[in-house]
Amino acid sequence: MGDNVPLDAPLFSCSEGVTLVGGGPLAPDDLSQALALAPRLVAADGGAVAALDAGIVPEAVYGDMDSLGAAARARVPADRIHAIREQDSTDFDKALRHIRAPAVLAVGFTGARVDHELSVYHGLVARAETRCIVVGASDVVMHAPPRIALDLPQGTRLSLFPMSGVTGLSEGLEWPLAGHAFHPATRIGTSNRTTGGTVTITMDAPGMLLILPRAHLPAVLTAYGAASLWSRASGTAWI
Repeated sequence: MGDNVPLDAPLFSCSEGVTLVGGGPLAPDDLSQALALAPRLVAADGGAVAALDAGIVPEAVYGDMDSLGAAARARVPADRIHAIREQDSTDFDKALRHIRAPAVLAVGFTGARVDHELSVYHGLVARAETRCIVVGASDVVMHAPPRIALDLPQGTRLSLFPMSGVTGLSEGLEWPLAGHAFHPATRIGTSNRTTGGTVTITMDAPGMLLILPRAHLPAVLTAYGAASLWSRASGTAWI
């Protein structure tokens, strides 16, 4: 993590993948599927309610606690609740900046308020050094690292959405990235398609979001170098 990260609560450090749950919509199997891959559970504020409703007590809860009612809070050991009162960051950011893990799967952060969801994508860029994958109903979203290689079937939808001015190179895309200056106000890269085989994307700077159909989460994990973490759950179907 960068030197500008405020350490205003104890860190959650582990050698396994972490599932980070938020207070947004969850499909019935979202949490269990995420935990099959990333077995350590951390909640962002009201996400603790979803965990408790599933019969799981989160190992840590980070946030300003404005969405965690007294009844739910009483069911979580006090030493696991880390209230961070500043209002300059979101609960997603408060949680993510305190997690030290090989990778994070974030569920319950999409599909509700648009401003909340946009703030999550801002958080992916602001914490670009964290390997976090946001899992939604249809898609997975991650911050594109400096270089990534993905094995994807021909015709797979692959979207790129810039959060700042960036350029890049690619192989294996129907519409190559070379020669294009991406910027959220001028040029975006949604609805590209793969040509088959390995897709490589190289970015010149942080700021690009990579969006793929949810079914291709295993390919993302493999590309992230985290495949060994998920070997026991290789049969999990992300559809």
